[in-house]
Amino acid sequence: MLLVFVGALYAVTIDIFYLASTREYCSIPGFDSIRLVIFVLLMPLLVKYAIQLLCSPLYSIFAPRRLERTEWEHQPFVSVLIPAWNEEVGIVKTIRSVLNTKYPHLQIVVINDGSTDGTHEKVTQFIAEYKWSGQQDAEITYLNLTNGGKASAMNRALPHANGEIVITIDADSVMDPQAITNLVKHFDDPHVGGVAGNVIVANRKKPIELMQQLEYLYGFFFKRTDSVFNSVYIIGGAAAAYRREVLHEMDGFDHSIITEDIEMSTRILSHGYKTRFACDAVVYTEGPTDLRGLCNQRLRWKYGRILTFVKHHKLFFSLRSQHNPYLCFVILPTAVYAELLLLTEAVLPPAFFLYTMFTNDYIPIVCVIVLLTAIVTMQVLIDSKKRFHRNLLLLAPVAWLIFYWVDMVEFQALIRSLKRLATRNELKWQKWVRVGVVNEACLSSETSR
Repeated sequence: MLLVFVGALYAVTIDIFYLASTREYCSIPGFDSIRLVIFVLLMPLLVKYAIQLLCSPLYSIFAPRRLERTEWEHQPFVSVLIPAWNEEVGIVKTIRSVLNTKYPHLQIVVINDGSTDGTHEKVTQFIAEYKWSGQQDAEITYLNLTNGGKASAMNRALPHANGEIVITIDADSVMDPQAITNLVKHFDDPHVGGVAGNVIVANRKKPIELMQQLEYLYGFFFKRTDSVFNSVYIIGGAAAAYRREVLHEMDGFDHSIITEDIEMSTRILSHGYKTRFACDAVVYTEGPTDLRGLCNQRLRWKYGRILTFVKHHKLFFSLRSQHNPYLCFVILPTAVYAELLLLTEAVLPPAFFLYTMFTNDYIPIVCVIVLLTAIVTMQVLIDSKKRFHRNLLLLAPVAWLIFYWVDMVEFQALIRSLKRLATRNELKWQKWVRVGVVNEACLSSETSR
């Protein structure tokens, strides 16, 4: 969509220039008005991206100053919840990475939600060896449950969580050594109910994995601005932190929505709490390794987000004092608007490419390439793990093409989601072939610099 918008912006600018100079120029009949319509349609998204790009430097200015002013009398007790369903490949690595954070006041709660593979054996063996070694750096609680879904598993684990701060991490992910400390720092304000960590795709050997690495870097960058306005509405379960008392106030996770993490962060905001983003609280995750797994993952995300929008529809354009104006008037409306425009994905971009070929005017494409190359390069250079992301510098010039491919994946997810809404079919835990994220020794040594 960015490609189409820049093309429309360029075309409308040219139209205005030639109209003002009273010169005649050659154009395809009917396309002048179409370009103007496209430009107007995409204007709300431009406003949102302009706000996010212009305000993102404020995150680097205000967040460190706020944290420096915070005087920590103690490091709060933290409970890390690790829900797992058929995660024998990576569950031990996940637990070990949490232990390797060396956070002084730590409890780990592993929730096995009725796995049918070797997850139970892997976890019990690791816990036995951990206790036998005498290294009681953290308390480990293990819950072996019958299958009831991720939200249900999390809710059943909450009574066992003793920490003031509750952190969740997926069982296919690995924590950076400083992740817990950097998440906890953002709870300096008692009105902060949740904090999102910075999730990085660790597997990056296949093209589909590299595309996800770039997509995550690009997407998580904009959480900086959302954090400045205390309204990060998507706090993914792979790296999420909450006040335990807030989770209890919310009565736990909603098991009726497959993206219980997105629903929870939106609900926290609806109750007037603040949510933030910790760019240096890094969690490495494993992205789907094939197209089918990726499409199913995005179906889950899309379907759950739509259900969240429906449930919290009163947040849209809300004038209530407890609701954040930036969230209610910018983030949520443009998110829904973007989904509506995504329905035109099969029409607008092809039409734009055809127009470009007919007119031999490739300046809009050049503008997009230059713009996205500059943005991605900047994102890599300021990221807390820039050494890990430096491989993306080579992909920056083709980022526009990668994002168009991602849009097509999102398009199929939207169509499938709408079909499920119409037929009221539910989604459950999804599974794809795991290969295991890169080893934690590499992550702790190379990428923590």
